[in-house]
Amino acid sequence: MLTARLGEATEPLSILCLGAHSDDIEIGCGGTILRLLAERPGSRVWWVVLSSNAEREREARASAESFLCDAAERQVIVKTFAESYFPADRVEIKMFFEELKSSTRPDVVLTHHRHDEHQDHRTIAELTWNTFRDHLIAEYEIPKYEGDLGHPNLFMPLSRATVDRKIGLLMEHFASQQSKRWFRPETFQGMLAIRGVECNAPEGMAEAFHVRKMVL
Repeated sequence: MLTARLGEATEPLSILCLGAHSDDIEIGCGGTILRLLAERPGSRVWWVVLSSNAEREREARASAESFLCDAAERQVIVKTFAESYFPADRVEIKMFFEELKSSTRPDVVLTHHRHDEHQDHRTIAELTWNTFRDHLIAEYEIPKYEGDLGHPNLFMPLSRATVDRKIGLLMEHFASQQSKRWFRPETFQGMLAIRGVECNAPEGMAEAFHVRKMVL
C-alpha cells in the first residue's frame, strides 16, 4: 500500500479543527493532532468548539491547552451556540464560518463526518464543505448510541504512547462526561484498535477519517 504525505515530511502545517461539542475534536482526531504536532515542529492550530456552557468551556480550554502544547501557534475559540439545536442556528453558524475563513489559511481541516446521525455534528460537516471549498477536509468519527460508524478511507496510525496520552487527557479533562456509559477508556481503545486492524498499523492503533476529495 502506498502512503500519502501532507507536504514535505517535516514541513509545518496549518490545521483547523472544528468540533460541535467540547470533547469532539479530542475524541475524533486528538491522536492525529498529537502525532502531527510532534512530527511537524512549527505547526499552528485553530481549535474551534461551537457549543458550550461555563463548565464545558473550562473543560474545552484546559483540554486544548494540553493537546496543543507542542504547537508553535494556537488559537482556541469556544462559541455558545445551543447544543442539539444547530440546524436552527445554521445561518449564524455559517456567518461565523465565513469570518473564520477570512482569517485562516489551513492546509487541512478536521471536522465531523457529513453522515453523522447527530444533528449538530452533521450541520458542522455540511457547513465545512460549504465554506472551505479549496481545502483538504478530513472528516473524523465519533462513537455513539446511534451506531453510525461508516467505512473511512484515510487512516492515521498511532503509537501506543500517543493512544495512552490521548485517552489519559480525555479522562483527565472531561469530568462532566464521565457519568455517560460510553465515555470510558475501553470505548476509545476499541475504536482505535478496529481502525488499526483496517490499516495494518504498526502498533495496532489508528484514527480514521472520511476524505471526499483529495488532489495528488
